[in-house]
Amino acid sequence: MPKKVKSRKSEKSKPEVKPSRHWQVVPLKSSFMVTAIVGFIISAFLIDDFNYRLAFMIVFGLMFIASFISLEKAPVME
Repeated sequence: MPKKVKSRKSEKSKPEVKPSRHWQVVPLKSSFMVTAIVGFIISAFLIDDFNYRLAFMIVFGLMFIASFISLEKAPVME
């Protein structure tokens, strides 16, 4: 019995995924934004030490900015 040979057409029809040098945005969950908002508010009002308060506010602020970038630039999933 003759062996089946894979055709090269099926291999070429698959698009190659090349790593991009461009910045790629991933979709984030809505809970990420909620965590950023709640964490910012808690750190702004409940942490007494100024250095810790500032550090946590910066981290949660960056999380909030990342969630907005994700809302605007991420690809739409079907």
